Amino acid sequence: MKKKILIQSLLSVIAFVFLFGCATKEPAEFPSFIAQQFDADQYVSKVDNFVVILDASSSMGHDSNGNIKFDIAKTIVQRLNMTLPELGQTAGLRSFGHLPSVSKNLTELFYGMKTYSTAGMSDALIDIFRPGGTSPLGTALDAAQTDLEGLPGIYNAVVIVSDGKEMDEGNVRNQAQDLKDKFGSSLCIYTVLVGDDPEGRQLLQDIAAIGECGFFTTADDIMTSAGMAGFVEKAFMMAKTAPAPAPAPTPAPERKDSDGDGVYDAEDQCPGTPEGARVNAVGCWTLDNVLFDFDKAEIKPEAYPLLDEVVAIMKKNPDMNIEIQGHTDNIGTKEYNKDLSMRRANAVANYLVEKGIARNRLKTTGFGFSKPVALNGTKFGRSLNRRVELHPY
Repeated sequence: MKKKILIQSLLSVIAFVFLFGCATKEPAEFPSFIAQQFDADQYVSKVDNFVVILDASSSMGHDSNGNIKFDIAKTIVQRLNMTLPELGQTAGLRSFGHLPSVSKNLTELFYGMKTYSTAGMSDALIDIFRPGGTSPLGTALDAAQTDLEGLPGIYNAVVIVSDGKEMDEGNVRNQAQDLKDKFGSSLCIYTVLVGDDPEGRQLLQDIAAIGECGFFTTADDIMTSAGMAGFVEKAFMMAKTAPAPAPAPTPAPERKDSDGDGVYDAEDQCPGTPEGARVNAVGCWTLDNVLFDFDKAEIKPEAYPLLDEVVAIMKKNPDMNIEIQGHTDNIGTKEYNKDLSMRRANAVANYLVEKGIARNRLKTTGFGFSKPVALNGTKFGRSLNRRVELHPY
């Protein structure tokens, strides 16, 4: 923490010398800034891996309310970097556009992917010193798939800082959707608008909506100390669970939680889940769609920790057997989805066997889309229906 504070203090003095070349201080139009400190005793990172995508295209060289948009964007990234605590995340800084003197590539990973360092990202930001070229945001989104693929942990974030101008908007939306489809509910997308172009605003709002769990904001909203702290807390941080209070009186019978999974008996559709099992809102031991890519039955490596939790629970309960139930959304035929759900259930069973669980303790069933837990009419609902449930017996 002391190292982080020292680095931030140095950055607050020299950041804008690096950002603006010959300038000796922050432009008067920008609000003053003191990075808020997040107490590591009170917060943890809810993001395992993240990529910041900075627009370095030629449209960013234009003026916005008296400041160059590129200067505004770099200031936003620097202030984000100064505020975000180092908590072991894997991070990257990618840009797109560029003058040839900055990079001859349409998009370039200037930092990462590696353990997040405030100083390291600040040094990399210096190398992106001038805007130019076209606006291939879609190419950067495609590259972000490779940046995040195979990294440890589960939860990923992409932060885009751009004016949203002069894009191939249809393709950009499709490429944002491809990125979301690849990582599913484990990925959130946050977009930050620089300037006030209406079409750029709409594009960045649409991209944030595609990300589902992220959100859209503007450079003006997060330029201040308080605004940036709020953005970092909402997008990256999670408060640690408070110490358990003194035991409460025994609840009334109708509010009893017999299996201790956090779902009261009256709402618990899967009573008897073992201690430590992850349950959904109705109390069923569920592994959501981060296990598999869309239309695939091969388990993604980033889902191994979830399955290792199942292994640990079964080894702790040697007399417990489980039925592994595969479920899908309603895209495709009934027969195809029945087979897909069975293949997914068997993939989970095979993983558990490889980790030392006897096959005769496992039963596999594929239900296809016959037992949805949410509406299939929305993308979010379909993501909830693509799941594997574990039922002890």
